[in-house]
This record gives sequence, C-alpha cells and structure tokens, in this order.
Amino acid sequence: MNRIGRWLGAVASAVFVVGGSIAAAGQASAEPCADVEVVFARGTFEPPGVGGTGQAFVDALRARTDKSVDVYAVNYPASLDFATAADGVADASNKVLATVAACPDTKIVLGGFSQGAAVAAYLTEDEVPEGFVLPPNISGPLPAEVADHVAAVTLFGKPSSGFLQMIYTGAPPITVGSRYAAKTDDLCIPEDPVCSPTGSDNGAHGAYPVRGLTDQAADYVVSRLAGERSDSVDQTAGHR
Repeated sequence: MNRIGRWLGAVASAVFVVGGSIAAAGQASAEPCADVEVVFARGTFEPPGVGGTGQAFVDALRARTDKSVDVYAVNYPASLDFATAADGVADASNKVLATVAACPDTKIVLGGFSQGAAVAAYLTEDEVPEGFVLPPNISGPLPAEVADHVAAVTLFGKPSSGFLQMIYTGAPPITVGSRYAAKTDDLCIPEDPVCSPTGSDNGAHGAYPVRGLTDQAADYVVSRLAGERSDSVDQTAGHR
C-alpha cells in the first residue's frame, strides 16, 4: 500500500469506529464534568497545546460565558508531514467519545486552526472517502448520537482543496459531515492563501486573533450554547 493509501486507512480507522465504542471509551471520572469541553487542534509548527489562535478563541469564549469551560489540546505532530494529521483525528475522536461517555451533559466544541482545522473537519465526516474500503472490524462512522453532544465546530484557516493538493497530493477533500454542517463556523480571511484560492498574503494566515475572528467565533459558540441560533457560518468569502 502506498503512503497515501496508508494515510487514508489511518483516517478511516480513526473516524469510522467499531459500533458501541462510546461505552468502551469512557470510564468513571473523578473530575467533575465541565459545562463545555473545547477539543482544539493547533496549526502546523505550533508547540504542543492549542496554539495562538486556539488560545485566543478559548480566552474569548471564557470571557463571554459563565459556564465552566475545559480545554483539550489534540495530541498530534502538527508537522509538514500532513499524513500525521490522522494521528490528530484519532486522538480527538478518543477524547470526544470519552467525554460523551463520562460526561453526557457536557457540550462539546470542536475546533482547529490551519492543519488543525483539517483535523477537526475530518473528525466530523460521515462518509468513507471515495474509493476506500473500510478495514476489517471497522463497522461505520462515529455513532450518530455523538453529534447531539457537539454544540459547535469552529474552523480557522481550513486548507482549501487547491492548497491541500499542493502539500499532499491525493488527500481526501476536507468536508464537514452532514450532522455537523449546520453548527459549523468556517472562518477564512480572504487574503489567507491557505484557505482562500485568491489569497496571497502569508501574514494573513496568522491574523485571525487580531482581525477579531476568534472573538467572532466565540460569539457564535455562545449563541449555539444558548440555543439562540441553529445556522452555520461559511466565511470563505470574508464575510457572513
């Protein structure tokens, strides 16, 4: 199997899990359950943690809600080897399943910046990449009920299809699964060449906090947590 095939297998194995895995993933936790659990994947080359954009988003969210907010930094290399994004998908999947099992009333917020946005989006997918056959003992997508525990998805600078093929030819397109599409805030600065086909300002890719988009995403999440809105936001054109 070639490198792309191995990567597809890793992603499919991470996202398309054995049925009944929610019960298997969770164990009784001594820690109290937070009202909100943010599962965030950092961007390429950012040090372990949630990264600069992720931290700005979390800070903005905490400033806007009186709910308790815990944060989980997805554990993956975030390197130029895009194939290892599958490690992030697997790690995030395990965390989400464990949270649902141990803390069923906790609202989950998925998020990511740059490569991390790809990780978060892949996590939500509900279809097998075209042309790929699921490995043995993998029965289907993440249980449908998991989506009911996810309040919102926030994506900053998600790689466009053109950029993705430039850095990793043959990678599956980055799409948000149907169960999550209506609760997704997909943010892209128009000048950002990673997410915008017409972008040409490399500096724009790191400008989501200073452009106020982490604040905007936090507002969106707060409104989702309060049940005040049920729509998605696709800001790939730079405006709502």
